[in-house]
Amino acid sequence: MAAPCRFLHFPIATTTAPTLSAATATRRRLLLSSTCGTIAAAAAMEGSGSVGAPAASSSGKGSAVVDSHLHVWASPQQAAGEFPYFPGQEPPLRGDVDLLLQCMDEAGVDGALIVQPINHMFDHSLVTSVLKKYPSKFIGCCLANPADDGSGIKQLEHLIVQEKYCAVRFNPNLWPSGQKMTNEVGRSLFAKAGELGAPVGIMVMKGISSYIQEIEELCTDYPKTNVVFDHMAFCKPPTNMEEEKAFTSFLKLSRFPQIYVKYSALFRISRGAYPYEDTSQLLSRVISSYGANRIMWGSDFPFVIPECGYKGAKEAISHVAGKIPVSSSDLEWILGKTVTQLFQGAWVTA
Repeated sequence: MAAPCRFLHFPIATTTAPTLSAATATRRRLLLSSTCGTIAAAAAMEGSGSVGAPAASSSGKGSAVVDSHLHVWASPQQAAGEFPYFPGQEPPLRGDVDLLLQCMDEAGVDGALIVQPINHMFDHSLVTSVLKKYPSKFIGCCLANPADDGSGIKQLEHLIVQEKYCAVRFNPNLWPSGQKMTNEVGRSLFAKAGELGAPVGIMVMKGISSYIQEIEELCTDYPKTNVVFDHMAFCKPPTNMEEEKAFTSFLKLSRFPQIYVKYSALFRISRGAYPYEDTSQLLSRVISSYGANRIMWGSDFPFVIPECGYKGAKEAISHVAGKIPVSSSDLEWILGKTVTQLFQGAWVTA
């Protein structure tokens, strides 16, 4: 007999939690119903060797600590067999799941959202295998394929409905040359994500200014689609009027209630060395604009390893937060409660 399907409950503080709209509640019910089908099978795979679920801190105290942004890819041995790298995208460093689990355990991180890496491009088989092996530890964010023929739309639906991915990443650099995320395929992908209850993570590596109009258009036309900016939209502490204008435009996007922010990969957005204290001014202003319950921490494993180490990445958050200072309640939201609320019910156990 199959194990019963049971979703984990993440307690939400009633004093600071945002009120859910009917549309948001509907999207979450859709996400929960779409994931329930294979939970028993996934749980059976994990069996008695469960690595745990992010329902509470691994220390037994406080809320779960959840990493909202990291990657895994095949080891060289795996790549030589079942999970080859995309040609020309061989990784520069180790990023296998065994190393990740070791790092998370050492840092006291309870769960994570795995973002499909460019190293495997649109072949999601490696990440899918990890999600199926550790369903109570990881959930997945697939990579949108914006091919002109529209094949990526069908793939997106398959990955979310059949393979249980919970989010999709938009990388505008993958769009055909000269085309925008607001082209016909991009709009269809964005709308489909909202229909399926999957937030869209956007990586604006070239800077927020280049994409403001596209993002405003998509959020206006498809208010049911949640959006998550990777790495604070790559905004660094402003040093001139142009950079201040770009950061201000990013803060003004908070008027769209469906937008969330990843305070992630601090080594990418800091102008200084570890522990990246200069990002405190960014964090303070983002909290003022978006609220802590729309901000989530992410490590950017494994790229963070040679920068400050995984445990160092987690510890830097509390250090930076202490410079502002950030309240203990807000820090809990940033370190785990925001992401577990956004993907409530996605981490499962039997």
